[in-house]
Amino acid sequence: MSEMGKYSKAYLAKRFREYPGWKANVQILRKDKKTENNEEVEIEQTELRDDDILYLQENYVVTHGILKDEKIIFDQVDEDWKTFCKQVLKFEIPKFEPIEIEPSEPEKQPSGA
Repeated sequence: MSEMGKYSKAYLAKRFREYPGWKANVQILRKDKKTENNEEVEIEQTELRDDDILYLQENYVVTHGILKDEKIIFDQVDEDWKTFCKQVLKFEIPKFEPIEIEPSEPEKQPSGA
């Protein structure tokens, strides 16, 4: 079953290409949709374009969609990759603090009702 991560951040593909060890797995790219003769058709995408949107997941894997375990483009996660993500891409996983919600006061009933 597909898994939605807790955090990911979208980047253009050209940003990932700045990493010297970048090798994209283009065999699993999404299909593009194009209109031909007033009909929508799917076209096999065989390469990443600079303006394609990819997602850097919380586990530092790059996907071609928002799910962290599908359409994996890059999964060669090591310390050099993490450093690149943090320093060059400024990728930082936010710390989510629990929110305390004060209970509301009970509504007062009008007197004499």
